[in-house]
Amino acid sequence: MMDKIFIAGAGGIGRAAALLILYAQKWDALVVLGDESETQLEEARQWIEKGIGKKQHLETFLMPSDGNAEAFGPVLEDAHVMLDCLPGSMAPSMARLCVQYGLHYANLTEYVKETQEILEIAADAETGFILQTGLAPGYVNNLAVSLIESFEKKYGVENLEKLSMRVGALSQFTESPHYYGFTWSTIGVATEYIKDSEAVRNHEIVRIPSLSERETIIINGKTYEADLTSGGAADLPHAYKDRIKHIDYKTIRYPGHFDWVKSLIGKFGNDGDKIKRLEEEMLRVVPHVEDDVIVIYAAVTGYDQDGHLRSMQQAYHIYPLEVGGITMRAIQTCTAAPLVECARLLASGDYQGVITQSQIAPEAILEGVIVRQAYHVDMSNA
Repeated sequence: MMDKIFIAGAGGIGRAAALLILYAQKWDALVVLGDESETQLEEARQWIEKGIGKKQHLETFLMPSDGNAEAFGPVLEDAHVMLDCLPGSMAPSMARLCVQYGLHYANLTEYVKETQEILEIAADAETGFILQTGLAPGYVNNLAVSLIESFEKKYGVENLEKLSMRVGALSQFTESPHYYGFTWSTIGVATEYIKDSEAVRNHEIVRIPSLSERETIIINGKTYEADLTSGGAADLPHAYKDRIKHIDYKTIRYPGHFDWVKSLIGKFGNDGDKIKRLEEEMLRVVPHVEDDVIVIYAAVTGYDQDGHLRSMQQAYHIYPLEVGGITMRAIQTCTAAPLVECARLLASGDYQGVITQSQIAPEAILEGVIVRQAYHVDMSNA
């Protein structure tokens, strides 16, 4: 039977997910792309058709601006999976629709409050809810779990010293004073810089101000800076705090960027909405770019049975990918591909209730054909 996948949000990630599904081999799926903007829906349809030509298995749905649940009936009552590519603040309302209409659900948001709300909404659901997919949170957490399992298997230990997860969505070229280019959500960047980071220190869950623990990191011979930001660790701090002494997620940037951001934040004092003000200040001088690169690094460190300190690491630079007749930005494919792999998992019918990143078998994502294509990585040989 054909899988019917409803994608909420026709922006850059939503349309990329639709394209990857329709382009996939040996997957008979109908994609319905939904959005509140008729203009954005039409732009997305044309973009997809430019890539792979007209597809009989692509439809669009104009979502009601008032969020009327009943208006979704015609499109959701026979759908199987919803992929939520809307702003994170809307995630709980989309999750409620999936409970009402009996759909599986997967989202991208790193927002902690909204994720907790969905945990409560879907606690007794008969369908599957995979939360915080995408790149970070998402792929980097799957990679981290894979390294934890490999370390424990190789060295025969279960207690580790440190788990590091690092991701950067960067422009390939940049300049002073900001040393940055927007490749994804501007409000998302500002939010992760302002909200606290959740981490583990000495086996205890702690909340630490973002941008407060900067480090220099060299990946494949290139020097970057990394600092704490919110959201990217997913549920790994809670899942592994008893077994791993220190756990954190940091965002990777070019040297000089974090100093510039902190100089902006320092001017705000305690007045107003810091997230909105930071976004506005950054938009004044930081350009949007198409030539991007995703930098990924994960590492686990611990002592083997002989007391020797060991470390296992993986690092990648991911560049734009050509799919059909168009080139997608690296941030599009690296975010959309894990989400699409989750749609395949959910469509199998083997998942029920809430599934967090620590509960997903890492190979189900890392070795998925769509993820391998998007990330240019063969995890079987990694």
